[in-house]
Amino acid sequence: MNFKSIAVRILNLTPFWLFLLLISTLGCMSDRFLEIQNLTNILIQSSSLAVAAIGMTFVLLTAGVDLSLGSVMFLAVAVSGKLLFNGYPLWLGIVAGLLVGLACGAINGWLVVRMQVTAFIATLAMLFIARGFGLWLTNTRAMNMPDSVTLLGSSKFLEIPTPVLVMLTVAFGTHLLLTRTAWGRQIYAIGYNREAAQKAGVNVVMLLMLAYVLCGIFAALGGLIALSQTGAVSPTFGNQREFAAIAAAVLGGTSLFGGRGSILPGTLFGAILFQTVENGLVILNADPYLFPIIVSIILFLAVLVDTARNRLVSRLSHRTITANSE
Repeated sequence: MNFKSIAVRILNLTPFWLFLLLISTLGCMSDRFLEIQNLTNILIQSSSLAVAAIGMTFVLLTAGVDLSLGSVMFLAVAVSGKLLFNGYPLWLGIVAGLLVGLACGAINGWLVVRMQVTAFIATLAMLFIARGFGLWLTNTRAMNMPDSVTLLGSSKFLEIPTPVLVMLTVAFGTHLLLTRTAWGRQIYAIGYNREAAQKAGVNVVMLLMLAYVLCGIFAALGGLIALSQTGAVSPTFGNQREFAAIAAAVLGGTSLFGGRGSILPGTLFGAILFQTVENGLVILNADPYLFPIIVSIILFLAVLVDTARNRLVSRLSHRTITANSE
């Protein structure tokens, strides 16, 4: 293995290095930050965003985007919360919420794939539709959930918090889907060059639909995880979470131009990194009104780092191929 190959691998692990740097910096600024309980809380708090960001990763890999993710989260928990609020069993509320996510993702996919509507416009329309329908369903009022919901969020399995277990299960499952199956490799191919993938016999229509459907399902699942932690459905639930999901995916190394990215360690570390920043700001007693500004700066830097990393990786990879070919 030559120097250039090592450099490419190091650049692809940028999220991991950023995570270590952030942990070290915040640990030096506050002793409370490195406490086991606080680090566990970061993982628990990251679970909702990580699951949603994994869904966003599938869409980004195809060179698309889903701006409706936050609103789909809200609509899913609104439907689920309405059922639970009226005494229906917990399992029915969970299934209903996931079906809402599946339906929204399928509609987004249909608009993008079949109707040839630009992903930005199609998902922007779904953002307003899902948010509006959710507000109508809840009458713009908060709904407190029964104790069974919060008990699920605070429960453990084999001493692992349930939200963290769900996050890890989703992360490992989707990682295997992308790296160990033909569908996964074809999703990368679509994002890299859709026309070439289609000429090679890839079922572009089916895989694009799959990407948006998975994004909808994982958005709903992320919303349900957050609901189990907060115990209430509020009118602002899921507001602007699509941008946090995009930031987490891009921080994890997923390219906004498609064809490059990963779930492990990528998006998972990106989501934890994003949540670590918020947790660190709370630990340091930062002004809460500065949070949106800091988050927007993180999003900007994520795009900047993504662009620079893609250029360096492409340049180094090209040189490596040229050297090997000689």
